[in-house]
Amino acid sequence: MWIIPGDQIEDFREIQLSTATKLLTRGIRKIKSKVVADVVEALIGVFLSCGGEVAALSFMNWLGIEVDFLNVPYKRSFPANPAELLNISYLESILKYSFSDASLLVEASAHGSFMLPQISQCYQRLEFLGDSVLDYLITMHLYDEYPEISPGLLTDLRSASVNNDCYSLSVVKVGLHKHILHASRKLHRQIVSSVQDLDPSLMGATFGWESGNSLPKVLGDVIESLAGAILVDSGYRKDIVFRSIRPLLDPLVSPETLKLQPVRELHQLCQKENYVLKKPVVSCDYGVAAVTVEVEASGVIYKESCTAPNKAEAKKLASKAVLKSLKESMSTKPHPTPFLSSPNGKKRKEEK
Repeated sequence: MWIIPGDQIEDFREIQLSTATKLLTRGIRKIKSKVVADVVEALIGVFLSCGGEVAALSFMNWLGIEVDFLNVPYKRSFPANPAELLNISYLESILKYSFSDASLLVEASAHGSFMLPQISQCYQRLEFLGDSVLDYLITMHLYDEYPEISPGLLTDLRSASVNNDCYSLSVVKVGLHKHILHASRKLHRQIVSSVQDLDPSLMGATFGWESGNSLPKVLGDVIESLAGAILVDSGYRKDIVFRSIRPLLDPLVSPETLKLQPVRELHQLCQKENYVLKKPVVSCDYGVAAVTVEVEASGVIYKESCTAPNKAEAKKLASKAVLKSLKESMSTKPHPTPFLSSPNGKKRKEEK
C-alpha cells in the first residue's frame, strides 16, 4: 500500500485482497531479498539502540524469530583443584575479575593437547561463546562512541579491533601466553619463536594488522575463551566482560589510528592507481599454506610469497609485503619536472 510521494492517484488502480482490504497499485515492485533482510536488521538495530536488548528481542519474537534467552546454569564435572594447574590469583589480577568457579579459568586456558582425566573439554566451547560476545560488545562500543561515521568506516574499525592479530598481541603484552595449558612441543616452539620475533614497538597499540609474522591462533583464542568464561561465571553479565577484557585491548582503534586490512588496502590502492592485481597463487603442503601475491604497476612487477598456518593469514602477509614495496616505490618516484617561463615568453624546463 506504499505510494510514491507526488504520484497522481489517477495512475493507480484499485484491487481487492480480501473482503475487508482494498489497496491501490501500479503493478509489481521487485525488491531484492538482501534489501528486505538489511531493513529487518536495521529495525532490530533501532529497537536495540533505543530500547535495549529486551526491546530488540521482543521485536524479533514479533517477527517470528523466536528467541528464548533464559540463563541456564553451565554445569560440568571438574573434580580437579584449579589452583594445582594455574596461578588463579595472578590471572584474576590481570583480568580484574574474581571467579566464583575457578575451574572455568582452567577450561578457558586448556588447549586441546592438554587433556587430563578430570578435564572433560578444552577451551573451544568458551572460545565460541567469547568470540560472539566480544564481537557484539566492541560493535556496540564503536556504534555509541562514533555516532557520525559511516557504516563502512564502522566495519573497518571493527575489523581492526576484532581479529587474531589484535587479540594475540594483547595476550603477549600482559604475558597470558605463559599460562596456556598444553602438552604440545610444536605449539610451544611456535609460541616461543613468534613472541621472540615480535617487534617490541608493536606492543604500544594492539589493534590493526601490524604483526609481521604469523602469530599462533591459540593466542587470540585465549582472549575469546577468557571472555566466555567471565560471561558464564558472572551470570551472563556482558558489562562485566567488557570491563574486564577492554583494558587488555587498550588503546582501542579510532578513526584517526585506523589502518586497513592489508588485502583490502592493496585492492583499494590497485583500483585507485589502475594497477593490475593478479589472482593469488595458493598451495598447501603438510598443513602450511603458501600464497603468492603479484601486482603489475606501470610495467613493473611486484611479487611476494609468504607462508602461514592458513590461507587467509598467508594472503594477508603477502599482501602486506607487496604493499610495502609499492609504497616505497611510490615515495621514491620522481615527480614531473615543472616548466618555467623563459624571459622571451617561451616555456623551458627548470635547470638544476
